[in-house]
Amino acid sequence: MRVVTLTEPDDFDGWRDAARGLVAENVPPDDVVWQVGDEPVDLFAAVAEPAPAPAPGAFSVPRAFLDLARSAILGSDPERFALLYTLLARLRREPKLIEDRADPLVRRLDRIAKDVRRDIHKMRAFLRFREVEDGGGEEAGTRFVAWFEPDHHIVRANAAFFVNRFASMCWSILTPEVSIHWDGKALSEGPGASKADAPDGDPTEEVWKTYYASTFNPARVKIGAMLKEMPKKYWKNMPETALVPGLLAAAQARESGMIARARDTVGGNSLIAWEALRDEAAGCTRCPLYKPASQTVFGEGPVDAPLMFVGEQPGDQEDIAGRPFVGPAGQMFDKAMAEAGVDRSRAYVTNAVKHFKFEQRGKRRIHAKPGAGEIDACRWWIEQEQMLIKPKVTVALGATAARSLFGKVMTIGRERGRALQLPDGGEAWITVHPSYLLRLPDPGQAAEEYARFVEDLRVVGGRLGEL
Repeated sequence: MRVVTLTEPDDFDGWRDAARGLVAENVPPDDVVWQVGDEPVDLFAAVAEPAPAPAPGAFSVPRAFLDLARSAILGSDPERFALLYTLLARLRREPKLIEDRADPLVRRLDRIAKDVRRDIHKMRAFLRFREVEDGGGEEAGTRFVAWFEPDHHIVRANAAFFVNRFASMCWSILTPEVSIHWDGKALSEGPGASKADAPDGDPTEEVWKTYYASTFNPARVKIGAMLKEMPKKYWKNMPETALVPGLLAAAQARESGMIARARDTVGGNSLIAWEALRDEAAGCTRCPLYKPASQTVFGEGPVDAPLMFVGEQPGDQEDIAGRPFVGPAGQMFDKAMAEAGVDRSRAYVTNAVKHFKFEQRGKRRIHAKPGAGEIDACRWWIEQEQMLIKPKVTVALGATAARSLFGKVMTIGRERGRALQLPDGGEAWITVHPSYLLRLPDPGQAAEEYARFVEDLRVVGGRLGEL
């Protein structure tokens, strides 16, 4: 058994030198124990042989392996040194192995390296310096101190970035594992610290908060994407994040107030307010679907409609035309409405999701079902449409529409054919989407399901008459 003792958890040079010697002697990976400093190893450590010195006969490895190793060494996985040595030993027999992204070992090390790169990015993006006054002596003056808790051993590797970016400042970055200090000329290193060693705030933070609040654009915020890129674990060290919940709430209140004022100006269900809402939705970026889609497809119909239909999303033809229910499913819907005796011209029709989600197959764009995040991102528009239209009855066409209206998964088979109460107190019914009828391969079943759909619409029309 060979023991390799590295000086630090990010000691790439030490690992590389030891690995060269071990590979030169053809030492199997299972016969090597890697440790950092004086940390304990297994029971064999007391009788283990030291690792050999680097062999003079160098051998080459792909540049991709060195890049991978430099990143993976910084990871927190305790097996990273052994994994890299195992890969290095295999590379001598399989020179192309590093290119095989399906290999479990390569894939695992890739994940470690990816996590390290992400942690490096988070440190650069979310570390915040606070101003403090140094004590007396020759070096007295202003110093900037930051506290950060990395997930991996990235502090030394990241030091050059902060030196280059803040070369004219005197600063310290404190972390639980190690601290680094820059005096404007040289970088030095110290032991780990605790959060109590870092200042809580400084006078410049109020200026920064004012600037952040004035430039914050809630209309462009994608909350899910923001949380993915800026997890809440970093918020406690960032003064501006305390403002985000209030800024978002205020923005939504302003939007709702704008619509309410426009509606009250002319009384009842205001066409002016609806047009303002439609125009605002045209620039919606609440979820990524706006990027490939041609345009927002908003609802249409009388703003005083007693009946509101909510579908899933616009299809290919709707995306091109900018109008809902004009494609094959829309034609099926119009036909069924006529047979059920429901006046289509008196109904407001819209979709749970306002942009077309599709998969490109050659020249064709194939419908793709919206995800929960996309449905939730668009719920705000549906709620505003309901506030404006104030329909007596709302019909959900399909499971996606039902989830949008009720805020949870609804089973069509169980809820179909009966009146349900919406969260806002309105009445709703659930039935299938016309596109479901178009997809049925059996003509007999298609005719049966179409007749049932017409009957659902007839019942809704009767209920509307009662109300």
